[in-house]
Amino acid sequence: MINRWPHALSVAVALATLASPALAQAQNLSFNLPAGPLANTLNAIASQSGRIVSLEPALVQGKLAPAVIGQMSVEQAMDGALQGSGLQLRITGQGNFSVEPRIDNGSALQLGVTSITEHSVDPTTTEGSGSYAAQAVSIGKSSHSLKEIPQSVTVMTRKQMDDQGLVDLKDAANQTTGLVGVQGVGKGMILTSRGFQIDDWQYDGVPIPRNTYALGNWATQDLIFFDRLEVLRGASGLLQGTGSPGGAINLVRKRGQAAPTVSLTAKAGSWDHYGLQLDAGGPLNQSGTIRGRMVADEDQSDSFIDYEWSKTHSLYGALDFDLQEDTTLGLAVSRTNAESRPMLRGLPRYANGDPIDLSRSTFTGSRWNHSQIDVTTLYADLEHRFNDDWKLKVGAVRMSEENTATHQRVQSTGAGINADGTGLTYADWYTDFDSTKAGLDMNLTGHFEALSMAQEITIGGNYSKFTSDDVIARTFNASTDNIFDIDHNRPEISYESLMNTPGGSATPSKYDIRQKGLYGSWRVTPIDPLTLVLGARVSWYDYSYTSSSIKAVTHATTVNGPSTTNETGEVTPYAGIVYDLNREWAVYASYTDVFEPQTQRNLSGAVVKPVIGSNYEVGLKGQLLDGRVNTSLALFRYDQENRAITDYSLGEICGGTNCAVGSGKVRSQGLEAEISGEVLSGLQLFAGYTYNTTKFLEDPENKGRVFSTWTPKHMLRVWSDYQFTGDWSQVSAGLGFTSQSHTLGYESTYDVAGYTVWNARLAYQLTPEVGLAMNANNLFDKTYYASGYNQLNGNNFYGDPRNVMFSVKYTPQF
Repeated sequence: MINRWPHALSVAVALATLASPALAQAQNLSFNLPAGPLANTLNAIASQSGRIVSLEPALVQGKLAPAVIGQMSVEQAMDGALQGSGLQLRITGQGNFSVEPRIDNGSALQLGVTSITEHSVDPTTTEGSGSYAAQAVSIGKSSHSLKEIPQSVTVMTRKQMDDQGLVDLKDAANQTTGLVGVQGVGKGMILTSRGFQIDDWQYDGVPIPRNTYALGNWATQDLIFFDRLEVLRGASGLLQGTGSPGGAINLVRKRGQAAPTVSLTAKAGSWDHYGLQLDAGGPLNQSGTIRGRMVADEDQSDSFIDYEWSKTHSLYGALDFDLQEDTTLGLAVSRTNAESRPMLRGLPRYANGDPIDLSRSTFTGSRWNHSQIDVTTLYADLEHRFNDDWKLKVGAVRMSEENTATHQRVQSTGAGINADGTGLTYADWYTDFDSTKAGLDMNLTGHFEALSMAQEITIGGNYSKFTSDDVIARTFNASTDNIFDIDHNRPEISYESLMNTPGGSATPSKYDIRQKGLYGSWRVTPIDPLTLVLGARVSWYDYSYTSSSIKAVTHATTVNGPSTTNETGEVTPYAGIVYDLNREWAVYASYTDVFEPQTQRNLSGAVVKPVIGSNYEVGLKGQLLDGRVNTSLALFRYDQENRAITDYSLGEICGGTNCAVGSGKVRSQGLEAEISGEVLSGLQLFAGYTYNTTKFLEDPENKGRVFSTWTPKHMLRVWSDYQFTGDWSQVSAGLGFTSQSHTLGYESTYDVAGYTVWNARLAYQLTPEVGLAMNANNLFDKTYYASGYNQLNGNNFYGDPRNVMFSVKYTPQF
C-alpha cells in the first residue's frame, strides 16, 4: 500500500504566527500524543510545531511510537517518538527535520532527500492538534488569535467534538458558551445567542440563510464533514449584513492532509444505535500538489420514545489543487439523506402550565409518521497568495435542501390539556419544502507598514440568495380521546386526502431573499501594545414572500398579497480596540451597529423601517502557557430600537392584517467567561459560563417582561479530558456537565425548570492502531424538559435519559 503514496512525505503546518526555526527550536510545547503509528505521531508533532519533516515512507512503515506527553522542545518530542525505532533525527541547514536510519557508531546514514513541493495549509486547522485551544480563528476573514479579536469568540475543536461524541450542530451548540440550540415546530433546530436567533450560518466564511421560517425549523446540520465550529457572539453585521445581533457561526470543513491518513470507526449504543464511519485523506500525486478527503458515514437508531427511529447516510468528498506555488483551489461536495419516524411538536401541558406526568417514552404521533430530509452542498474556494503579506480569497457555497413529511401532532384544543387529560386535538400535517441557498464571498487581506505603524486591511464583498417552493396542508380534528391514551393507528394521510377532508387547508408559498454588500476593516497599531480596529459595511437587501390559501373540498384559492421589503445602502459601522497588557493578557472594547429588515406595514402602507441596534462589549482575554490555554471575560449590552409592534386598535386595514408601528425596544445584557485548553499537563478543559438577561424596554403589552423566553439567565458548560501517564499512558478519561437555570414557556406564564446533566468518557488505546472508547450521557438519569419553544399546546420535549455509546476506532499505518 505504501507504494501508492509519494516517495517522500512532507508536513508543513503553520500556526497563527509561524515561528522562526530558531525560536521553534528553543520553545517548549505541550504534547499529548498517545502511543500509535510512528508516521502519525511524527506528523502530529510537525503539525503542532509548524515544522517540516522529510522522510522515506519505507523507514517508518510498520513502526510504532511510544506516547509523547508533557512539555518539551520539538526536538525532544521527535526524539521521544523515534525511541526504539532504529531511526534518528537530523536538523537541516534550513532548520527543518529529516528522519534517517541510525547506525551502530552513532553517525547517520546520509540519504538524499527527495525534492518536494510544500502547499499552503490553513493555520487555523484543529485536526491533529490534540487540543481544546485553537491557535487562531478565521471567522473574521483573516486569521487572528482569539486574543486579537475585540469580541467574544469560541472555537470547538475537532478533538473536543470527538471526545464528547458530538455529531449534530444542535448538540454542539448546547455544549458551547452562550449558545442555545432548540427544536422549533419542525424536525430541525433554531440557534440563538444572547437571546437572538442566528439566521445565517457560514460555511468556510460564506454566509447563507438557514433559518427562514418555512424551512428554518427543519434545518439540520451534522458535524462529521467539519474540522471545527467557530462562534462569534455579539453583533455580526460586518460579516454578513443583516447579521443577528446575537452572533455568527462558521463551519470550517475538513481538507486533504499532507500525509495519508485513514480511520475507520464503528459504534454501538443505547436504543439499538449503530454507526460506521470511514474518514480518509492525503496526497494524490507524488509532489503532494493534489490532496483529497473522503468521509462516508452510516448511522441508524431507535429511540427512548416509542415508535421513533432514524437512518442517516452521509457522504463527503473534497479535492485541493495547488495550481501554482501560491494558488490553491478547493472543491467539495457533501450529501446527507436522513429518513425518520419523528415525533413533532412533542407534548402539551396542562392549562395552568404544569407539565403532564407522562412517561419519557410517550409518542404523540402515528405509526405512519415519516420525514425525509435530503441536503446536497457544493463548496468551492480559490486562494492566491501574492506574497507573505497579501492574500486574495474567493469562496462559494450552494445548498439544495428537500424536506418532506407526513405526520400526526397531538395538541390541546384550547390553552393546554384539561386536568382530567381531555381536550385533545389530532392535527394531521403534510409538508413539502424545497429550497436553494447560494452564497459568494470575495476578500483581499494585506499586511503592511506605513508611518512606522503595522497595519492590516481587509476589503471584500459577498452575496447570498435564498429561494424556496413550499407547501403545507393540514387538518385539525378534535377528539374525545385522552392524553394518556393516544391513538397511534389513525388512517394514514397524504396531500390529496387532506385536501378532500372538510376543514382542511393548504398554503403554497415562495420565498425570494437576496442580499449583497461591500465591507472593509482596518487594523492599525499606532503604539506597540495598542491595536485599533475600524470597519464598515454597506448592504443591499431584497425580500419577497408570496403565498396562497387553498380550502379543502372546494379548492377555493385566495392569493395573498406579496410581502416585500427592500433596503438600499444600509451602513453598518464597527469599531474596536485591543490593548496588550503583556504577552499573555489583553483588554478590549468594541462597538457595532445592527440592522434587521422587517416586513410589517404601517398605516400609510409602507414597510416599517429596519430594526436598529447598538452592541457594546468590553472584556479581558488571555493566551496563556505558550498558547495552550485561551481565556476570556466579557461584559456586553445590546439595545434594539424600532421593533415592529402590532397596532390592534385600527383593525385589519393594512392589506387584510393589523398595522404595525416601529416603537418597540429590547435590551440584552450580561457577562460571559470561558477557558479552553491544556490547563495542566495532560488535562484538556473547556468551561464556559454565561449570565444573560433579555427584556422588553418598550412594548404596549410586554414592557418589563422577558424577551427571549428560552434563554436561561445562567448557563454553565464544562467538559474535561485527562490523558494518564506512565503505566496508564494508554488510558484517558473525560467528565463534564451542562447546567442551566429555568426558562419561561412561550406564554410567559409558567417556568420550564432548569437542570444539570453529567456526561463521561473512558478511552483505552488497545494497540497503536486500535482505540476503544465509551461515552455515557446523562449519568444520573435526570428527567427534565429541554428548554426551547415550549408551549401550552405542545412542543415540550424530554431530554435524553441515561445512554451509552461504545466505539472502536481503527487507524492503519502507512
